Amino acid sequence: MKLWKKRSEQEIEQYIDEALSQNIDYKNRISLGVPASKLDNLVFNDQAGFLKEAPFLRSIVQNPNHIGCHTLSESEMFFKGTQNIEREVMELLAVDVFQAAAGQTDGYVATGGTEANLQAIWMYRNYFIQECQATHKEIVILASEDTHYSVVKGANLMYIDYIKVPVDDETRAILEPELDTIIATAKNNGKKYFIVLNNVGTTMFGSVDNPDVFVRLLNKHNLPFKMHLDAAFGGFIYPISQPENNTNFSNEHVSSITLDAHKMLQAPYGTGIFLARKGLMQYVFTKEASYVHGMDITLSGSRSGANAIAIWMILSAYGPYGWYEKINTLLYRTSWVCKQLNEMGVRYFRHPSMNIITIRAAHIPKSLAGTYGLVPDAHDDSVRWYKIVVMDHVEVEQLQPFLEDLHKHLQLSQG
Repeated sequence: MKLWKKRSEQEIEQYIDEALSQNIDYKNRISLGVPASKLDNLVFNDQAGFLKEAPFLRSIVQNPNHIGCHTLSESEMFFKGTQNIEREVMELLAVDVFQAAAGQTDGYVATGGTEANLQAIWMYRNYFIQECQATHKEIVILASEDTHYSVVKGANLMYIDYIKVPVDDETRAILEPELDTIIATAKNNGKKYFIVLNNVGTTMFGSVDNPDVFVRLLNKHNLPFKMHLDAAFGGFIYPISQPENNTNFSNEHVSSITLDAHKMLQAPYGTGIFLARKGLMQYVFTKEASYVHGMDITLSGSRSGANAIAIWMILSAYGPYGWYEKINTLLYRTSWVCKQLNEMGVRYFRHPSMNIITIRAAHIPKSLAGTYGLVPDAHDDSVRWYKIVVMDHVEVEQLQPFLEDLHKHLQLSQG
């Protein structure tokens, strides 16, 4: 690890304090033109004693606005201290987690994985329009049937088509012959430019798509494409549990990546991450935002700097080795559950490097799913799967009663 370091609680607090001191102080600096301020003191008391030991809460009260993309150009000087923290976070994740060369990526803290996926689709649509003179009808999104529903939002918002690629029902792997046929048909129907969303931990299954499958078949048909990795769930676990992988920036075909810090990292909701290779973000530059210092190239515009601080604090508190230990604890619990399910003859899917277990609904009565908070793949009579996500709060003491009740149910149903 080149940039990811473990820091003490005192070091973290001092670092955040220094960053906040470089931001605008509304009490002591005249700033007549800034449409912003700290949180309203009538409701949010900035003198509360507990804030002295809570750097993240102090950052919320000070309310830094991180509009723009700080890895790309100059930004609003009023919040330069915390913007520097966001730059550090983006570079750390790109270099140490996703194996990019130093200084070769841009990125920002988005509101979540949905925004980050939309940002990618927006960026590549504009790239093909501007560089290839493509029409909307010539551009298409390609993604597996297990892909997050944000791909449907993206297709709708960007006014381009989306083609769903079938996967194997057991392995959740892309079906190559079907994909080959889909690409050939799309080409014959006038599709010339492809945006690929490759999953690194699907929402329902935790499955990981092999990007080489898309690359091989698109190259076979001589079709230009841009590839985005949706690692909203898997981004903070898969690269750690499976360091030798092809789903990162060392893969020349990967151009951008989505992460969600509010999932595995347990940051506050509304904390996503978008990373992209240099030279791509400019395709979504909104020149009309002339009053914004620097380039406004993010989908959300104004953003809370506190979310970037939350990511930095969590990564610094654990360090790479502490995070590795946490991930392996979760994987151990997941494997322990799978062992019990195997002994009961329960059919399920689980990627060996992920902490999601998706069980065939035939084994699970609705009452049991409701009691233990299992999530179905549909909320009607078409339920085929229920999933367990082994998060930090899901300990063996909570898993054991579920397994015991499941065992009793199976014995009764077989008896």
